[in-house]
Amino acid sequence: MSNLFEVSAGRLKPIAKASLATEDQIETWVAENPAILGLDVLIIGRQITIDNRGRLDLLGLDASGDLVILELKRDRTPREIVAQILDYASWAVMLHTREVHDIANAYLSKPLPAAFRERFDRSLPETLNGDHQLVIIASELDPTTTRIVEYLYDRYDMAINTALFRVFQDGERQLLATDWHLDPEEVEERSAAKVKAPWTGYWYVNVGESEHRSWEDMRRHGFIAAGNGRLYSGKFDQLSVGDKIFAYQKGRGYVGYGEVTASSVMVKDFVTETGSLLSADLVQPNLAHDRDDEDLAEYAVGVNWIRAFPLTEAKTFRGVFANQNVVCKLRDAATLEFLSGEFGVSMAS
Repeated sequence: MSNLFEVSAGRLKPIAKASLATEDQIETWVAENPAILGLDVLIIGRQITIDNRGRLDLLGLDASGDLVILELKRDRTPREIVAQILDYASWAVMLHTREVHDIANAYLSKPLPAAFRERFDRSLPETLNGDHQLVIIASELDPTTTRIVEYLYDRYDMAINTALFRVFQDGERQLLATDWHLDPEEVEERSAAKVKAPWTGYWYVNVGESEHRSWEDMRRHGFIAAGNGRLYSGKFDQLSVGDKIFAYQKGRGYVGYGEVTASSVMVKDFVTETGSLLSADLVQPNLAHDRDDEDLAEYAVGVNWIRAFPLTEAKTFRGVFANQNVVCKLRDAATLEFLSGEFGVSMAS
């Protein structure tokens, strides 16, 4: 159970829990911005009427072209909500690519290929719905739902999870906290292992060129960075010394191939061969934003760039793998073959 505190004059002031007047508001928030749950999906349908089954709250598409089924618990019993989402899954698994297009085009304000490229910065896969994930959205999680979800996940390797919304009241302000019952990346990985290409050991990382960080700094000083919340910087904890990574910049392409040389630390503690990173002559000195805030600060991972290019020479092709995750396992065979040639990497090594 999450608790929220305000830090004031060095003291902790608890923020009282509250409740929403209606969970329909949650549906609207997720439909408009699924990233509030950390979901990297494009919502392609809402309140979809399914013959003799009811109305599916939300349907999404992930960067691989797989479906994500999202259903709010509302006032249903644990058995009812799990049975309902499994019923929707039995419908979704039968959808052909053309039917996914039809659903999306009826909901989106632009054609699905254009919306997909805008969301994921890559072309829409020719074949959609190779797999699916199930997400139950709730304001609180009861023991029965927990038990059923864990059973389906552990026993049957089902890609099912529960996303939690918690509301807090601070005077006239309402604050929202979100969390997952199971690690969403582990759920996705378990599902991917069943239907997708085996992992080759190479990692995909996002450069995240912005007002807070510069690829030129990363290239010159040997690091990658992420910040503005542990939701993002915490993803670096997946990387270990010796891991091989390919760095991607949204809208450009792949710009670097290297080996991790140092685990993630706050940038104020990151040291290069010549001294403190923040003491270096940086193209983007805003890398030091919130340097003492463990949540908001930038974190850096040391990298020996084996081959790296400026952004103007980024490597890409139509359909190249890309998504908005800070870090993820790189599996796409066509992308790996392309990167092998562009970066001179022997994938057998």
